[in-house]
Amino acid sequence: MMIAIGNFFFRYRNGLFPLVYALLCFKSRPVLPNDRVAALVGVVVALSGQLLRAVTIGLDYIRRGGRNRQVYADRLVQGGVFAHCRNPLYVGNFLILLGVGLAANSVFFLMVAIPFFSFAYWAIILAEEAYLRKKFGEEFDRYCVRVNRLIPNFSGFKRTMAGMRFNWRKIIVKEYGSAYLWMAAIPLALLKNLWLNGHYNTNRLLVRNMWSLFVIVTLAFTLARYLKKSGLLKDELEPAG
Repeated sequence: MMIAIGNFFFRYRNGLFPLVYALLCFKSRPVLPNDRVAALVGVVVALSGQLLRAVTIGLDYIRRGGRNRQVYADRLVQGGVFAHCRNPLYVGNFLILLGVGLAANSVFFLMVAIPFFSFAYWAIILAEEAYLRKKFGEEFDRYCVRVNRLIPNFSGFKRTMAGMRFNWRKIIVKEYGSAYLWMAAIPLALLKNLWLNGHYNTNRLLVRNMWSLFVIVTLAFTLARYLKKSGLLKDELEPAG
């Protein structure tokens, strides 16, 4: 049952998961009494998740993102961060979501989104593991014994990094969309809080800064999308597909 649920979430995650960000539109009891402190803590948590995702993607190519909206792997990725955690991208996603909820200072978002994504990611992980175990057999079983499912163990990470090529182009190509989603959501959520609390004033420095940040990340997203679509960021060493 969980594997079937995981396959469903995996297939429709790109359309379904971003909708959860709509929960930020609702007024909520605050997590912390000070919105600025909450925003600072949240941004730090979200950036830690984004950093984990960036390092993971930059170090080793991964096709476990699926093919034709289904779980797929042409090889068992065990290099880079995957030598220290079997699901670093999902750990990064979880930290980003937690950070967004904290930055938005929304108890409602955290109480709904975090349990939902915890369940969804767990189901997806089980579906992926079932696929990988069927395809790679004992090789995957040995990998599971050696590497934790979710809790990263960065012992020996320096050795892992030695001799590996860090691919910045790949990070931009793979991450510009998902990174924009949360980076744009945070300033908009803060502006929403100011509006609902009666503190929104276009002459206020915080308001101007949040709109400026939103414009900057939107322009960065537009540039990254153009560079990807134009082929200027194509990596010759990256496999097709």
